[in-house]
Amino acid sequence: MNHPRPGLSKLHLDPTVCDAHGFCAEALPEVISLDEWEFPVFISGGLTVEVPHELIGEAKRAVSACPVLALRLSKED
Repeated sequence: MNHPRPGLSKLHLDPTVCDAHGFCAEALPEVISLDEWEFPVFISGGLTVEVPHELIGEAKRAVSACPVLALRLSKED
């Protein structure tokens, strides 16, 4: 069974809010790409992705860059 690691940061995408500006993919290309309609998708799939510690700064910039607040960064304790 896969258990979340304490202190793990996760990035969440709400596709119902996204307007396909693409700023998030520019800020965090290691995790986010754009589909054929220019909407963001996580490279690993799904709507939530674990963010490696070394990419937390870029993830925060991606969240801040989104003009419609379609991204959210959370930390699991």
